[in-house]
Amino acid sequence: MNPDFGTIDRQAREFIAAGRFAEAEALVRPYLASGSGPLPLWKLLVAAIRPQGQIAETRVIQEMLVATVPGDLTERFHLSETLLLLGEFERGWREYHHRYSMAHTHAIGRRVQRPRWDGRPIPGRTLLIHDEQGFGDTFQFMRMVPWAKARSGARVVLEVNEETLSLAQRTAGFDHIVARGNLPPAFDMHCEMMSLPMVMGLKPADLPGQIPYLSADPQRLDKWQRRLAGLPRPLVALVWAGRPTHVNDANRSMTLDQLAPLGHAGVTFLSIQKGPAADEAVSPPAGMSLVSLSDEIEDFEDTAAILSIADLLISVDSSPVHLAGGLGRPAWVMLPMVPDWRWMLDRSDTPWYPSVRLFRQRQRADWSDIVAAMALELTRFKGR
Repeated sequence: MNPDFGTIDRQAREFIAAGRFAEAEALVRPYLASGSGPLPLWKLLVAAIRPQGQIAETRVIQEMLVATVPGDLTERFHLSETLLLLGEFERGWREYHHRYSMAHTHAIGRRVQRPRWDGRPIPGRTLLIHDEQGFGDTFQFMRMVPWAKARSGARVVLEVNEETLSLAQRTAGFDHIVARGNLPPAFDMHCEMMSLPMVMGLKPADLPGQIPYLSADPQRLDKWQRRLAGLPRPLVALVWAGRPTHVNDANRSMTLDQLAPLGHAGVTFLSIQKGPAADEAVSPPAGMSLVSLSDEIEDFEDTAAILSIADLLISVDSSPVHLAGGLGRPAWVMLPMVPDWRWMLDRSDTPWYPSVRLFRQRQRADWSDIVAAMALELTRFKGR
């Protein structure tokens, strides 16, 4: 009797959507035991085993899928994230270029009627570098704008989103800056900010570059120094949830109550949490000294100033981490068992930011080990 692959596909997708990855794996794997089978089942197996941390096998299957159907750009993008997670930058960046070629992302890709810069010198010409995706991505890759200017020899026009414009204005490497949505000056070539690693051949050894490359506004610093004066130190900024609309938010976010063990370390926490989760700061865990600044933070300039004054940031994987790293400020990051590609695997540090320390889940969806380890380290941190 031939298996009903339609039913298997539906059941496996239901398991995966519910986070029941081991059950999805157990359902699909027997039909692939011979080493062959329908490609959709192989894709389902990847979707089931990658969240469980089976990265080596994930990579093997993804390589097979890409070799079998090179025109499947979605699979090439998925492979890119696995390669970058493994620290294989050269091919990883090349495949990452397909991020706007998928059916669900094609509409948001930037259409530019000029050729993409390929990394060669173009003296006398104008290069538009434009940001993309999230705020954290902009903070992370802004460091490469001066490198691109030096490599290209071009006049550089930098285009960033309005929310990061004022911070970007204090960085280096551009001749003109414009907020996204406004017409930039005429340019000859362009490059997405997150394509700079591909065209410039970025390697882990090239990182981190000059740190800090971001800075806080002096007037905001003065404002927040007055606001925070008198609070017992150390001051620890706190973010426990990311943007709810992020595709991976359920995997990376937690509740404030889950951080209760940190409250016994005897430090003053500063909530810089934004979004719906900020309301949790109204009722912090027992014993936690928490000052909520969320409603007072108007923009990233306020966040940058607070991070420049605070002794430490503790955060889930969110944009303040990249802001702290770019500022050269200390940050501890709580990562899910299978993190975003930029944090790679099996290390407590990151080549992107020397001041950032990584704490990783041992079991999927279980933050308890991380919080316990942080509570112990925080007690030591206070004693310095």
